[in-house]
Amino acid sequence: MEVLKEKVEEEEAAEREEAAERAERGEKTKKPTEVRREETTLTQEMLRDLERKLSEIEVSVPEKLLTFTKDTIDTSKLPLSYQSNTLKEEHLLQVADNFSCQYSHLCPDRVPLFLHPLNECEVPKFVSTTIRPTLMPYPELYNWDTCAQFVSDFLSMVPLPDPLKPPLYLYSSTTVLKYQKGNCFDFSTLLCSMLIGAGYDAYCVNGYGSQDLCLMDLTREVCPLTLKPKETVKEEEKAPPKKYAIKPPRDLTSRFEQQQEVKRQEAIKAEEENRRKQEEARLLEQENAKTDPLHGLRVHSWVLVLSGKREVPESFFIDPFTAHSYSTQDDHFLGIESLWNHKNYWVNMQDCWNCCKELVFDLGDPARWEYLLLGTDKPFLSLTEEEDEGMNDDDDVEKLGKEDEDKSLDMPPSWVEQIEISPEAFETRCPNGKKVIQYKRAKLEKWAPYLNNNGLVCRLTTYEDLECTKTLEVKEWYQNREDMLELKHINKITGLNVDYFKPGHPQALRMHSYKSMQPEMDRVMEFYETARVDGLIKREETPKTMTEYYQGRPDFLSYRHVNFGPRMKKLALNSAESNPRPMVKITERFFRNPAKPADEDVAERVFLIAEERIQLRYHCRSDHITANKREFLRRMEVDSKGNKIIMTSDMCISFEVEPMEHTKKLLYQYEAMMKLKNEEKLSRHQAWESELEVLEILKLREEEEEAHTLTISIYDTKRNEKSKEYREAMERVLHEEHLRQVEAQLDYLAPFLAQLPPGEKLTRWQAVRLKDECLNDFKQRLIDKANLIQARFEKETQELQKKQQWYQENQVTLTPEDEDLYLSYCSQAMFRIRILEQRLSRHKELAPLKYLALEEKLYKDPRLVELLKVFV
Repeated sequence: MEVLKEKVEEEEAAEREEAAERAERGEKTKKPTEVRREETTLTQEMLRDLERKLSEIEVSVPEKLLTFTKDTIDTSKLPLSYQSNTLKEEHLLQVADNFSCQYSHLCPDRVPLFLHPLNECEVPKFVSTTIRPTLMPYPELYNWDTCAQFVSDFLSMVPLPDPLKPPLYLYSSTTVLKYQKGNCFDFSTLLCSMLIGAGYDAYCVNGYGSQDLCLMDLTREVCPLTLKPKETVKEEEKAPPKKYAIKPPRDLTSRFEQQQEVKRQEAIKAEEENRRKQEEARLLEQENAKTDPLHGLRVHSWVLVLSGKREVPESFFIDPFTAHSYSTQDDHFLGIESLWNHKNYWVNMQDCWNCCKELVFDLGDPARWEYLLLGTDKPFLSLTEEEDEGMNDDDDVEKLGKEDEDKSLDMPPSWVEQIEISPEAFETRCPNGKKVIQYKRAKLEKWAPYLNNNGLVCRLTTYEDLECTKTLEVKEWYQNREDMLELKHINKITGLNVDYFKPGHPQALRMHSYKSMQPEMDRVMEFYETARVDGLIKREETPKTMTEYYQGRPDFLSYRHVNFGPRMKKLALNSAESNPRPMVKITERFFRNPAKPADEDVAERVFLIAEERIQLRYHCRSDHITANKREFLRRMEVDSKGNKIIMTSDMCISFEVEPMEHTKKLLYQYEAMMKLKNEEKLSRHQAWESELEVLEILKLREEEEEAHTLTISIYDTKRNEKSKEYREAMERVLHEEHLRQVEAQLDYLAPFLAQLPPGEKLTRWQAVRLKDECLNDFKQRLIDKANLIQARFEKETQELQKKQQWYQENQVTLTPEDEDLYLSYCSQAMFRIRILEQRLSRHKELAPLKYLALEEKLYKDPRLVELLKVFV
């Protein structure tokens, strides 16, 4: 409207300028009434134009904002138990109404009880009969935490129509599972049914919760996946001090510098703590500014699990929206009106002034929990010894009789059908295969398996700020990957990527930490040592070094560290494979070999390749405080004149702890140096192979990331193409077998009935003639089959006789090969003759039986049975 006023003012100013110009030109100006009339007409036209344009704008409500109402449910195919009540259910509803009236009379300040809401067919159903205890056929749904997580993932939350009242409708769990949405009461009913079926003592609760709990607002909660488990630090057992231990060297560091460093660190920590407190205070002020005006009045439903069954040590609450477990003292739960299971209904008679912190969940205490039906499995309060002695036996008999009468009304069976979850729905979990949950400084995304081509099933993104704009790190979980990738951890601040693998990778990778997939960069690789022949556990690589850790090797090697020098330049070949980095130093360490003496068992071996030196350090004996050391100096094998150099004493420098115990000659030193030269070549070759293996792993990882092939189980008949083809082949074979059986059951009278005029009714004489012709034809076929078998038998016999006669005539000139062929032919011919003889004898035995069976079928044929009765 402001824009409209501005336009009117602009036009009035234009009119005034035009009138002034006309006055200057001597033209006649319009009267003020005419000007006003024109302005009014213009304004009305502009308003009509504005209304027309506004009417063209339509707003459509997205489907995600639609509530889960009765109108969205198809009730035409629901069973009869959903659409009506039995006599027992009607009786229970009357008892519930009576109970509600008494409760309202005795407690007028309490809200009405949630007893019998309408179901999807608008039929009132008692809340306890809506619970259908069911044990799911999946092992993953046997514990409470996995059941709650499945319900939280599988269903979409729909808020209550009125946050201050329980819903008017409570749908069955089968309908909720079918449409995958519901309110807190639908969530609790489904979860309670699953928990009771799994053996837990579970109850649905009608009470009051906080705003975050009722609206499933997790923006103030910390994501459970971000919480790091507490590491238990094992205290190392200190070895008892030796009597003659060496005193540690004197500490020469400056205490003043240490104190200044401590003060600086404390100042930094205090500043960080102050900044954190200020941030928390600011957030607390923001939260307090957003005080919920309906605090303590919002209706919510959750699940109570009492201790006792399934080894539950302590009672606790489960929020079905988030699948989180809470203590019964938690501040999120502000009060309880009632609770129920599949057997009874209890009303809370305790004061909830301090939330649920002082509630006692002893359902057998009628002073705290008023029950609807007397037939409850909860024990009553135990009496004192004096009260027990004061009760007479007659009173006991009368009370037992009354109890038996009261117990005649028990809870009717559930009207809900058996709860079933198909394997496809159980695998899909989330609605449409995806679900997003927003936490405090974190976002959790979930997908169904095989929904993403790369096998991604979960992603957790953590942020630095509450507005979730600055990403700190990303964690991605994968399933069914052919490369066995399980978790990918990406740090956006440092750029560090860490990949975790399950057992089964072609290179036995357990973990790969890197910043770049380019070779000769900083990276760490961990391996499954039991899957490798060389026992490699870990490999660390930098641009100048490579360190490997081993375990379980027969040579007791535990550590290898290689230092590289600058690569030599080549003109045409610049790849790392053809132009490897030159090795400057190789350091190897070994575990203790118990088969050797300690002073002869090498603990560390250093090959100084550039300096042509080899340093050895041996293991220290238990009764010594230092170990033996040796250093070999490598020289050219020939001098400048071409003479062979003989081993000299200055080529080996030794440090012996007890020099008188072992006296090593030059021959021993020469043989040791020759052996070390060969081992140096072997170590250099193994280090070179390690470099090639790194290149191979990096190339393989790039191919795996590009392909990201997924594995499919042989039992997954829908996704496994081979299994699908095999199943289709089996179905095709069964279909062909069925067609053959149908062909075998063809009408045996059809050829003879075709000779008669169509539509003519059979006479008795024609029926007899049809029977005789059919029997004669079948008899002739049996005879022809016997003659055919006899002819084949005679033919095989004649050919065998001719072959035998040929053998008698040419027996002398036959070669061993010809005799072998003759014997083989005779064996096969005799086999065929015996088979034909058996077939003929069996045919002779079965032919009369087949003839009689056909005759009996003809007499029982519905087309001939009436006409052939006289001849039976």
